Amino acid sequence: MKLRYFSHSAFQITTEDNQSILIDPFLDENPTSPVKSDEVNANYIILTHAHGDHLGDTFKIAKRTGATIIAVNELANYCAAKGFNVHNMHIGGAHKFKFGKVKFTIAHHGSETPEGNYAGEPAGVIITVNDKTIYHTGDTGLFYDMKLIGELNKIDYMLTPIGDNFTMGIDDAVKAVEFVNPEFAVPMHYKTWPIIDAEPENFKNKVEAIGKNCKILQYGQEIEL
Repeated sequence: MKLRYFSHSAFQITTEDNQSILIDPFLDENPTSPVKSDEVNANYIILTHAHGDHLGDTFKIAKRTGATIIAVNELANYCAAKGFNVHNMHIGGAHKFKFGKVKFTIAHHGSETPEGNYAGEPAGVIITVNDKTIYHTGDTGLFYDMKLIGELNKIDYMLTPIGDNFTMGIDDAVKAVEFVNPEFAVPMHYKTWPIIDAEPENFKNKVEAIGKNCKILQYGQEIEL
């Protein structure tokens, strides 16, 4: 299984049988992504919330590939109304797909459609494929239930924002890593714009100072899990 980071909060999971799962595919208007929407394939697209830098190029990709969009109920209904295949879920619920299990968690943020309408609760997502579990926190501030998430799930890779202003900054993200206790922390949601110009090396140093592991993925980089 492989994990690829496009930048911002956009990732791709590729399974052993070549199923492609995209998370928050903000690519074409993303100034830091080396990859554009017409260069990726998807069987599934998981959305944490509806802000433009997360909904991103979902509709372009889904129209071309026929991908199923997985999201909380209100956001899934919005996507369905646009004519796309969806799977409705909500926070606390899990579902087994062909590629593995998906479970949505809380996230402290907001969510609205490009038209400015309410799009349900923002979320994080726990994705388990074979024996690996990835926790994409979505856009969020620090919350104490992250400790519970870590107690209930053996998290191999925690994908966490560090950019500050809209999400956790570095110090809060380090505390989040302490709560979740993943095998590896992976920083995201930084340097896309000057207002979130956080240094991932600073995050890495602070994570390692509390005895945890951190992997910084370069934009476009793919690793084997």
